[in-house]
Amino acid sequence: MPKGKGKMIAQNKKAYHDYFIEDTYEAGIVLQGTEIKSIRAGRVNLRDAFARIEKGEVFMYNVHISPYEQGNRYNHDPLRPRKLLLHRREIDKLMGETKEAGYSLIPTKIYIKDGYAKVEIALAKGKKKYDKREAMKNKEAKREIERAFKERQRL
Repeated sequence: MPKGKGKMIAQNKKAYHDYFIEDTYEAGIVLQGTEIKSIRAGRVNLRDAFARIEKGEVFMYNVHISPYEQGNRYNHDPLRPRKLLLHRREIDKLMGETKEAGYSLIPTKIYIKDGYAKVEIALAKGKKKYDKREAMKNKEAKREIERAFKERQRL
């Protein structure tokens, strides 16, 4: 997401822990009824979400958008598959990349940009357990360095 553009609604932090992010794409989401109101209210969960290409179209699964409280009969199924809007050349490129072993399409962020709900999907490769441990060690070391630097600044 370009800096200064759009309002962040939800982020899939687990994706950065479980996958190596190779490339990201911005896509629109086809929504029904009161889904946009729920998204604007921040009632979205991306934790186990993934995307898949089927018959030349991209669909997002396991994204939980809670029903809008004032929506009554116009509400939607919270876990329904949602179509993503991408350009044909982007879909073709993603189709070629996901055919390779180990690549997945993972939604990483949902945000509002110019009044429209957008999702950032990442072309990602799964991390092994030892990769995750290594990343955690590096993160902890970086945190220690920052802490030491702040201590030195105070003196």
